[in-house]
Amino acid sequence: MTTRRSYRYYEFVMAAFVTVLLCSNFIGAAKQAVVTLPLLGTVTFGAGVLFFPISYIFGDILTEVYGYGRDRRVVWAGFGALAFASLMAWIVVNLPPSNSAFMRTYQGQLEGVFGNAWRIAAGSMVAFWCGSFSNSYVMAKMKIFSKGKHLWTRTIGSTLVGELVDSSLFYFIAFYGIWATGDVVKVAIVQYLFKTGWEIVMTPVTYRIVGFLKKAEDEDYYDTNTDFTPFSLKA
Repeated sequence: MTTRRSYRYYEFVMAAFVTVLLCSNFIGAAKQAVVTLPLLGTVTFGAGVLFFPISYIFGDILTEVYGYGRDRRVVWAGFGALAFASLMAWIVVNLPPSNSAFMRTYQGQLEGVFGNAWRIAAGSMVAFWCGSFSNSYVMAKMKIFSKGKHLWTRTIGSTLVGELVDSSLFYFIAFYGIWATGDVVKVAIVQYLFKTGWEIVMTPVTYRIVGFLKKAEDEDYYDTNTDFTPFSLKA
């Protein structure tokens, strides 16, 4: 019988991942912000993009230290939390409000923040699921190919793939046929550049966390015999 290893920090990383995922989808997603960039001028973006890429950083850390299987469990935990939060938001928003002055104002505020259309909720969950597994798969395969060298190539390379899948799926599922196709493509490209840029900027932080966890957990997992199906909870 194989003894399953226990880790000191794995559950904390999982909790941080799920927290970032939920907060970036429900706190920042509703706000459109603007920033002025050289050459590009004024660019509009969803405020959640400032924090959502952190979930991909956690995904890189989990795969690099603990392996694809354990990251797969975290992705499913995040997907379940996102699905439940979306269902809860839909129920709370659609419950008949009491007939009071406060609730007449508050109901509109709730709808503005949490009353996302079904396409946006579906797009968010599908894009997250596909993007996260793409990110983890590429990260694990690149680690084997590079024999564990040049961590930065794996973190950036996997994010380039994962965020491309995520951004492409989300904006076309949520807004195709509602926005002009050109606008969908333009916003998706801007969000993609923002997200991957975050990964590059955060590379030194990723190095520090990965180094700490590998030493603290005495683990540096290689997915040489891993079944990469996403439809499993096996670690």
